[in-house]
Parts: sequence; structure tokens; C-alpha cells
Amino acid sequence: MTQLQHSESNIESIESCRDDFPALHQDIHGHSIVYLDSAASAQQPLSVINAVADYHRHDHANVHRGVHTLSHRATEAYEGARDKIQAFINAASRREIIFTSGTTESVNLVAQSYCRPRVGRGDKILITHLEHHSNIVPWQLVCEQTGAELIVVPIDASGQLDLENFDEMLADSVRFVAIAHVSNALGTINPVKDIIAKAGQLGIPVLVDGAQGIPHMDVDVADLGCDFYAFSGHKMFGPTGVGVLYGRESLLNDMPPYQGGGDMILEVSFTGTTYNDLPYKFEAGTPNISGVIGLGAAVDYLQNVGLDRIARHEQELLTYMTNQLAEIKGIKLIGTAAHKASVQSFLIDDIHPHDLGTILDHQGVAVRTGHHCAMPVMEFYRIPGTTRASLALYNNFADIDRLVTALDKARRLFA
Repeated sequence: MTQLQHSESNIESIESCRDDFPALHQDIHGHSIVYLDSAASAQQPLSVINAVADYHRHDHANVHRGVHTLSHRATEAYEGARDKIQAFINAASRREIIFTSGTTESVNLVAQSYCRPRVGRGDKILITHLEHHSNIVPWQLVCEQTGAELIVVPIDASGQLDLENFDEMLADSVRFVAIAHVSNALGTINPVKDIIAKAGQLGIPVLVDGAQGIPHMDVDVADLGCDFYAFSGHKMFGPTGVGVLYGRESLLNDMPPYQGGGDMILEVSFTGTTYNDLPYKFEAGTPNISGVIGLGAAVDYLQNVGLDRIARHEQELLTYMTNQLAEIKGIKLIGTAAHKASVQSFLIDDIHPHDLGTILDHQGVAVRTGHHCAMPVMEFYRIPGTTRASLALYNNFADIDRLVTALDKARRLFA
């Protein structure tokens, strides 16, 4: 099936978004670029680029501390982004929105500030076999520090969680659950709402790694019922080096600061310190002001396009891509869960993923190769890595056709 034979009813309503992304209007090695690496870092629309540039041109100053006009304007834009994010994920209060450097810092904050003081020998922290390294290593550190045990929910050959095993593992000795909303390596969408509900019945708090969920679907933390939700700006068309931790206010209030420094204090003396109120208690030092402002602009952009429209568009593309890839001789699809977001990993014959990625790049097609910071997933499939094509709202059927053509050329070259 070619792109012209495919139903384009939804594509026509979202196709113009592609024009908003300057990076997509260039040639790579003499070919127009096909960008299929959004799971690693999504491109930025002009509105985000301009928001960051306008801050640097006109309003650059430190936030919260100044009485002059530039500081007031910078603070207004910075705190305005917090309000946008609160509404975007339906948090109960702006005090529940903590700015971090990204998902990794958000997870580490919860691991050290919430979990470490509350677990000990005989306790268990539950994660899954699908996790990104950033949702594995912080919990390993806590276990090393406290004597707690890290236990892992297994997956099946399709890349789905073994939920029966999960139910058995969720015993009284489990003190915390950390789970990805969407697998970055396989695209599996985990049933996080059901998992949160089961954990909640036992009084077990849950952190959701939402780095791969937030760009592709409507996220409502109140509806999910999660205690913590972490995500990064650069996955959702915003700048790098900025992210968010949503935390339930009652939990955040009881947590000690993660770092010390400016802006997380009310009073400091050599005999003691009084910490600032939420959310500033967890935002020590001069923040990534331009990054936060850019993240606010990215939220505006996503809301203007509409998460429902984005999800429908990407699901159509994913179905088309999966079907087209499956027809390639010698291909092996890695990750075939029934419910997936916009990712497909694969291998072709005995071609090393890095070699395949290099050949594709010379045809203007950008994909990710390697273990995708999910080495336990690769160990499960007994492979060193995969080639991963990941989609975003700016992709179209022509991009997928270009990928398939480039893969066919690479296969013939190595044959």
C-alpha cells in the first residue's frame, strides 16, 4: 500500500504542522530529511524557538529575586509556564509542579527525598523489565543505601507486562512502585491506571515515568491517580535540560529538600535553615529559565494542535509503518504489544543496527540505533540492540515510504 492509497482524512487536518518545524526543511547528504528519532528528542516548532529567543533578547534576568522590570517579566513568564503545565496535566495545585532538568532528575528526586527515608531492610521497590535506565539505576542506588530489595515485573515475547505476575509480586512488603507509561525501546503502553489502582488499594505510592507518554496522549494525573509523574521537555517539542516532576502535594510537603541553595530557603543562619514553601523547596539555585519558558510554549503548541488529534494521527502512522516493515524480507520486529505508542524497533538479517543506521543516514533518514538506554530489554531478547523508528505529529506516510525504500537499499547492499 502506498501513502496515496491510504486514507488521508486525518492527515489533511494535521499535515500543516510540519511547516512549523524549521529543522525538517533541510537536506541531509543530498536528500530531504526524514526524522524518525523523536523518542530520543523531538524537534522544536518555531513558536518554542521564538519564545526562548525572545526571552534572551528582551527579558533575560534572574527570577523571583529582582525588583526591576526585566526580572518581573522573566518571573511572570517562568511562573506562567508552571500554570500552563498544571492545567495541561490537570494537577490540583501549581504547588505540585516542580521544575527539574528532566525525567532523570525527577526520578532521582523522588528516589532520594521520598523513598530513601521510608524504606529499609525487608522492604521492596517494584519496577518492570521495560524500564529506561533512568527508572532503574535510581532505585538500585536506594536499595544499596537502605538494604531494600529491587524486584522486577517480567515481560512476555511481545513486550507486554506479565500482569498476573505483577499481582502476585505486589505484596505487603512492596513499599513503592515505579513504572514507565510507555516503553521507550518497544513503544508498549502500560496499563498504568489499573496498576496505580491496585497499588493504591494496598497503600503503595506509584511514580510514573511519563517521558514517552506525555507527547503522544492526554495525561490527566488526577484521573490516573498517580502519586508522582515525571517527564522531560525535549520529548514534547520543548528545549533540552528542562523537565517536570508532578507530586501529590501532601507527599511533597512531607519530603525533605533534594538539594540546598538559593531560592529553596526562607531564612538561613549558621544555626539552621527554614525551607521555602512548595514548589520552591525543591528548586534550588538559578533555574533553566529559558528552558521553562520554552516548555510553556511547547505546552501551548500541543494544546493548539490537540492531543486527541495527535494520538489518532500517530496511531494511523504506526499501523502503516508496522505493516510496511513487516513486508521487508529478513526483518524481525522487536516489540509487538497490542497497545503501543509511536515506536517500532527491528532487526534486518544479521546487519548490525549501527551499520544500518549509517546507511539510512546517507539517504537522509534519521533513526536511533543501539540499546536505547534499556539494556535489560535487549538482554531479554538476547540481542545487542535494535534499529528504532519513532514517530511524532510532524511525520507522514511519505516518511515511512522513504524509510522502507532506504531499508530495502541497505538490505541489498549488505546482501
